Amino acid sequence: MKTLGVYTLGCKVNQYETEAVAEQFAAAGYRIVPFETKADVYLINTCSVTAESDRKNRQIIRRAHRLNPDSIIVVMGCYSQVFPEEIRNIEGVDIVSGTDDRLGLVERVEALFSGKKIAQPEQSDILHQTEYERLSIKNFSEHQRAFIKIQDGCDRFCTYCIIPYARGHIRSRTLEDVRTELEDLTEAGYKEVVFTGIHLASYGRDLKDGTTLIDAVKLANSIEGIKRIRLSSLEPVFMTDEYVQELAGCDKLCRQFHIALQSGSDAVLDRMKRRYDTKEYYAILETIKKYMPDATFTTDIMVGFPGETEEEFNESLKFVKKCGFSRLHVFPYSRRPGTPADRMTNQVPKAIKTEGAKKMTELGNRLAEDDLRSVDGTEEEVLLEETEELNGNLYYVGHGKNYEKVYINEVELMMEDELINSVKTVSLSLQKGRLYGSIK
Repeated sequence: MKTLGVYTLGCKVNQYETEAVAEQFAAAGYRIVPFETKADVYLINTCSVTAESDRKNRQIIRRAHRLNPDSIIVVMGCYSQVFPEEIRNIEGVDIVSGTDDRLGLVERVEALFSGKKIAQPEQSDILHQTEYERLSIKNFSEHQRAFIKIQDGCDRFCTYCIIPYARGHIRSRTLEDVRTELEDLTEAGYKEVVFTGIHLASYGRDLKDGTTLIDAVKLANSIEGIKRIRLSSLEPVFMTDEYVQELAGCDKLCRQFHIALQSGSDAVLDRMKRRYDTKEYYAILETIKKYMPDATFTTDIMVGFPGETEEEFNESLKFVKKCGFSRLHVFPYSRRPGTPADRMTNQVPKAIKTEGAKKMTELGNRLAEDDLRSVDGTEEEVLLEETEELNGNLYYVGHGKNYEKVYINEVELMMEDELINSVKTVSLSLQKGRLYGSIK
């Protein structure tokens, strides 16, 4: 039996696509092994959101070649779509795939094993791709929650972002296809599903039949075996009063929303071409709270975008604090060749970006502490996902509906059956920065 080692860099969409391709290899008789072991084939799914991502991609590819110089190395994803020649020049790489041609990878690998020479096709013209590539998954190898990719592509073209050039325009999966995968995953025992996409809020726009993200959520909400529904990162668009009210009517939808902000300065948002300002963004949060008072919010914040002044940075700090996010994903601006922001002349020095990221992260840590304190002493439904040793004790570990991490002492559960992948109501207690739970 041939072996396959896999490595994923980047977002939840990449995680989904890696699982889908690995499942194809498993169906062809390959045994999935840890990446750090000697494997016959290595599959590496790349990210290209920052220059640091590109460096990590190259590092992982070279690591695979060191682990087994005789292996077949397959590289796919955003980095290989945008910069294929950089990957082809790395020693050991055999197959370079992009972001829409993954269905034939097993056959290409098998051809190499049989001694056939395969031509390296040019990367597809992703900006003219109109069909959604029908990758699918029946089971996840390592997660208690299942990611379901329902959308690809983005047509926003923010000035700093390379992703539209790597993923192309909006392409959506049909609801019937989504239903089939939801039913397969429910049959496999998954209780929580996470809808994901490159620009998830745009789901259905290209289908031209009125389908929206709400329809996908309602579909999942109607399936008996599903206990929870989450939405991955959302852009602050389409969140009208009516839209949010319909989402609120789905009782299985977790009230935790990751809504990308990027900056709390209107001037910076304008240079980014984000198509909203802070007033509009805050109004969306208020609309969600109107219909879902228990909602919590997380976001992405970029520091050091070209031309960002100290005043603009302080505006961003102030706005983030006003929004009261429960968690922040903070990152310094990274130049991406081919984007308008890369050509801007007023680039911010690295030292200033580093210092700004530190200050924003410190604010994020304080907000996260406030969030934990707000649920201390309450009850919450927790999906138990794994066990973890902490300070010499073994705990079940899971997440509440609003994605707070909870530790439950396994001693309490010695008389219980195996509880992984079960949902339990627990009483929460905050101790030294961690939430502990006792099953009711």
